[in-house]
Amino acid sequence: MPLVNVKVIEGVFSDAQKAEMVEKLTDVMVAIEGENLRSLTLVIIEEVKSGDWGVGGRQVTAAAAKALAADAPPG
Repeated sequence: MPLVNVKVIEGVFSDAQKAEMVEKLTDVMVAIEGENLRSLTLVIIEEVKSGDWGVGGRQVTAAAAKALAADAPPG
C-alpha cells in the first residue's frame, strides 16, 4: 500500500489546499500503481512549526514562504 508523506510549514496552506494535495497525490500514485490501489493509498500531511524549517542555513517562516509564493510567476 503506497504511503505519501508530505511535510509543509504550518500556516502556509489552507485546508482546501491540503485536501487538493491529498486528492492529486493519490491520483498520481493511482496513475503509476493502478486504480485498485486507490483505496489503499495513504497521504499524510505533516505541518512543521513556522521557523522550525531551514533552507540554506536559514530559518523559513510561514510569512516568508507566503511571500515567496506571492512573488512566484504564474504557473
